[in-house]
Amino acid sequence: MSTLSELLADHSRLTGEAVEHLQRVVAEWQLLADMSFADFLLWVPLAVDGADATAGAAEFLCVAQARPTTAPTAHAEDMVAARVTVAENPQLRRAVVEGRICREEDPRWHLEVPIRSETIPVRHGGRVVAVLSRDTNLAMPRVPSPLEIAYLGCASDLCQMIADGTFPPRAAAVGTNTSPRAGDGLIRLDVHGLVAYASPNALSAYHRMGHASDLVGLSLARATRELTQDPFDAAEVAARIDAALEGRQSLRMEVHARGAVMLVRAMPLRPRGDAAGALVLVRDVTDLRRRDMALLSKDATIREIHHRVKNNLQTVAALLRLQARRTAIPEARRALAESMRRVNSIALVHEALSVSVAERVDLDELVDKVLPAIGDGASAEFRAKVRREGTFGTLPAALATPLVLVLTELVHNALAHAFGPGRAGEVVVSAQRSAGHLDVIVADDGHGLPAGFDLATSDGLGLQIVRTLLDSELGSQLQVRPRPGGGTEAVIGLSLRGR
Repeated sequence: MSTLSELLADHSRLTGEAVEHLQRVVAEWQLLADMSFADFLLWVPLAVDGADATAGAAEFLCVAQARPTTAPTAHAEDMVAARVTVAENPQLRRAVVEGRICREEDPRWHLEVPIRSETIPVRHGGRVVAVLSRDTNLAMPRVPSPLEIAYLGCASDLCQMIADGTFPPRAAAVGTNTSPRAGDGLIRLDVHGLVAYASPNALSAYHRMGHASDLVGLSLARATRELTQDPFDAAEVAARIDAALEGRQSLRMEVHARGAVMLVRAMPLRPRGDAAGALVLVRDVTDLRRRDMALLSKDATIREIHHRVKNNLQTVAALLRLQARRTAIPEARRALAESMRRVNSIALVHEALSVSVAERVDLDELVDKVLPAIGDGASAEFRAKVRREGTFGTLPAALATPLVLVLTELVHNALAHAFGPGRAGEVVVSAQRSAGHLDVIVADDGHGLPAGFDLATSDGLGLQIVRTLLDSELGSQLQVRPRPGGGTEAVIGLSLRGR
């Protein structure tokens, strides 16, 4: 299904600012749907003959849909991309022409469901750019409780502000101010900042913070300030509630009191420009923050373990280096040097994990550290250079460690066997990654494979390590073949699906 931006780009001539305003409306409208106990549909007039269509549109297109979590939906089917003519729904054009909220006198039937519909013009920059329809399912009669009356009253004020063009505010950042939700805790303030209504969940949140009595009739700014432990946070949350009463929007903030943590967001209610108090949404996130702290502690512990493993591996590599220097037998010295190189490769992976927030490794950065070390170690005997092409991307640590070891062995084999002493050449490690696959080729421009070479029967330690890691850790196979133009290619195909 096409996204809101795609549908607006394909079927309207709205400006970028108007599109951003509609995106802000959609970012906020789950709150409206929950408080209205109704579905919300966003309709835009279809462009006619390449021009922007407003009052003259004959058809409207539904570009987004929100269902309530507090009531049965009025539209069980997906309405996005649906078209209606003005004859089928005259209220859409009426809302555009008259620029006001239009309500149906009698309910209508939709797929055997009685629905009462309202149309709300979405105003931006002084003109109506779209229409919201608020469709309520009447099949389930509701008893008007104090909570429902408070919800509907706040929703009506916010819908009127949409028609006025004052909500959502332009400064709102999508995704940073949409929580808490209505069901988490709702408080309605009058124009003096006194609590007119507080939902049971809101009262529970304040009780957990240490407020023992009811909130109705109290100054919420003063009550919250007295509960908040940090004096700067106390002044800030009170200032934000007062700012909402004065008509200014603000982002959410966290309030800490007596071991409890509460999210608070204050929204001004100013239908038709008249002060009508404020809407304050609260959410008790104490348990959530405790889990976050536990995860942070666990993450810090894991990173410290990786750091210590890296240090220990580097110590082992240093001991191998010292032993190699004291060994007079050339074969033993080479074996110790190769062991040192392998240990260093694993240490580099743990070094990357020690600074990573997740158990993932930027393999491009890691390979760029490993390859020069291999090339420098071989530079005394060979003049070949090593470089990388393409992008590996980020991989889980479970894949990164064996893959780095495989690349280390293949590059070292190429340097050791593809070139004669003193001969210049190049080894290229190229990577090509798609959504579910990673192809890696280690190619050299050396003298090629020896006559009668058979990968299956090769007894070289490096190739044995490569085959073992590919089979047991990476679920892949190695192919060794002549390189077009001379030289050798070692090819690995790695599936990333499910990893």
